[in-house]
Amino acid sequence: MTGRLYGIGIGPGDPELLTMKAFRVLRSSSVVAYPMSDSGRKLARSIVAEYLRPEQIEVPMYFPFKLEESAQPYYDKAAETLAEHLEAGRDVAVLCEGDPFFFGSFMYLYNRLSDRFQTEVIPGVSCVMASPAILGTPLTYRNDVFMVVSAILPEEELASRLSVADAAAIIKLGKHFNKVVSVLKQLGLYDRAKYIERATMPDQRVVPIDQMNPAEVPYFSMIVIPSQWQP
Repeated sequence: MTGRLYGIGIGPGDPELLTMKAFRVLRSSSVVAYPMSDSGRKLARSIVAEYLRPEQIEVPMYFPFKLEESAQPYYDKAAETLAEHLEAGRDVAVLCEGDPFFFGSFMYLYNRLSDRFQTEVIPGVSCVMASPAILGTPLTYRNDVFMVVSAILPEEELASRLSVADAAAIIKLGKHFNKVVSVLKQLGLYDRAKYIERATMPDQRVVPIDQMNPAEVPYFSMIVIPSQWQP
């Protein structure tokens, strides 16, 4: 009998935002797999480290998150490694920051393995939901159109998409911060926009946009544009 594959959303960074189901599956799985950066950082593992059991088999998976290098061969290799554990009858829990199906790296493993092994996805709290809570700003009301856009988009496309949204979250800011600020000013959204980085993590920061140093904006940062409707 083969093992079962789980994609576990572990939330944006606060270990207490792990759901009860994610906690149960994490504790009961024989194998725990998680992404690892080229510097050896294991962010997802660090979030749930206190919940891991010593006897669990850990599988770090290196994925190059770089535009100049395809991650596909690395997903292939990781899937082969996890398939060996599943064939041996061991349940595998793959950790995913936020939610597995919301810009999650687990999606690439799901596409490679879910037709061969029983698979279950356990949703998690995404940074898009956690950030407005930290910022203390209601996000959407009634029939608002909410949009999540990547800061990596070209300036013209970013402006076009944001122009039709009532509320928005702009993710993956990093080196694109100045471009996003320019678009917000063009559209008259600058005064409503709120900045947050590493939401719910120990090094979380909430900073007024006009006080941010563009050179210090990390990848795990976001600008939230809440609804302008006030009941």
